[in-house]
Amino acid sequence: MAVRAVRGAVQLERDDAGHMRDRVGGLLTAVLERNGLVPDDLISVWFTATPDLHSDFPAVAVRELGIVDVPLICAQELDVAGAMPRVVRLLAHVETDLPKSAVAHVYLGAAAALRKDIAQ
Repeated sequence: MAVRAVRGAVQLERDDAGHMRDRVGGLLTAVLERNGLVPDDLISVWFTATPDLHSDFPAVAVRELGIVDVPLICAQELDVAGAMPRVVRLLAHVETDLPKSAVAHVYLGAAAALRKDIAQ
């Protein structure tokens, strides 16, 4: 079994705690489903949020999914002029038999424009 990194991102319509939990929970669920993973395959998850998001921690969404034994951390994304607003990004480390080339990186909605080279 290998350790792989999976990237993902989602853009929020507004800075609202409930909306953030819904969209981030959907992002992690999509990452798991598209890669044939279950919560026990998660090693850790890093989240970043753009500086215009401050209503809640993205990690709260994962805890609300019932995933309570995986290390999570949140950080603020760099404040770069012209960057897409209201974006939560994730980097999940997982155990999987998938080769690197088969890992599905998940960019939902408008966030797909961030990484057209790897978004699936």
